Amino acid sequence: MTEPIENTQPNPPYKEDDTQPIGKVKKKSNWKSILISIVGFLLLIIVGAFGGYSSGVSARRAAESAIIDQQLSEQFSFALVDIQFGRYENARQRLEFIIARDPNFPGAQEKLTEVLVLSSIPTPVPTITPTATPDFSGAESAFARAQELIRLQDWPGALGALDTIRKLDPTYKTAQVDGMYYFALRNHGHDLITRQGNLEGGIYYLTLAERFGPLDNNSNALREGARAYITGASFWELNWEQAVIYFEQVAFGFPSLWDGTLTASERYRIALMRFGDELFTRQNYCAAYDAYTASSGIGALDATAASNFAQAQIQCFPPTAIPEATATTGAPPTDPPTEAPTNTPEPSPTP
Repeated sequence: MTEPIENTQPNPPYKEDDTQPIGKVKKKSNWKSILISIVGFLLLIIVGAFGGYSSGVSARRAAESAIIDQQLSEQFSFALVDIQFGRYENARQRLEFIIARDPNFPGAQEKLTEVLVLSSIPTPVPTITPTATPDFSGAESAFARAQELIRLQDWPGALGALDTIRKLDPTYKTAQVDGMYYFALRNHGHDLITRQGNLEGGIYYLTLAERFGPLDNNSNALREGARAYITGASFWELNWEQAVIYFEQVAFGFPSLWDGTLTASERYRIALMRFGDELFTRQNYCAAYDAYTASSGIGALDATAASNFAQAQIQCFPPTAIPEATATTGAPPTDPPTEAPTNTPEPSPTP
């Protein structure tokens, strides 16, 4: 016989709601994963925007540095001219300005030392002799020499003779000497820009001429064109779009203006090609096509620009598809028309 197995586990008390059906288990919400995805996406956007901003700031700082370097070079050239004419105080201020902004500027410290030495040399004081009438022979001789040098269009020599007049007698024919100064300074600045490509020196002498009288329209426009050329050159190979803007202005008014290397017209042509290359890389084909077209109107395109130009033309002006003649279907082919048969009457049999 088998013994009955006693249930040692206590039975749970009966609850009335135990007979109710088990409800569906609600799925946990995935709002945390959605929130993490949104935050990650926003972080990606912020990082991308910061990278673009940093790139733009770097490009702007590079352009600003190029402009500052150009300005310092211009001031250094002006300081050399001041030293040549004995204007040591002006030269000292220019050189100190350069060193304050770039202590390692080539030659600035050496020239400042030279200026300080030259300015410390005492100027010999002429002994005043009690004469009834001053001796104008030296000033008259220098005046005649200045007139002859102006006639020969030797502007540096004429300016040296005029400086001699002012050193000998500052009151000698003041109005005429001022007029000669204006004429020599104006023409010397004009020649430096147009013939020698010395834009900074030309701007300097035209500015000096302006102290003796207002510049004529041609000289003033030439000075502004030289300034625009220098500004456009500061963007060269850094920002082709800005280079195009500035050299377009210069090439329109003074296409042959140059800095000793390239004319404004040639720089405009090259800047257009390189800007077109950038637009082509960005897949802005129509704008690239316009830039190449403008450049080719000035001169021949190089190999890269010519290849991009051809592809940009295809992308911007795709060829129109020519519809082909299609044969009509469903109609049975028609036989060529034939002549109607002619019935020949046969002779009837005779009885």
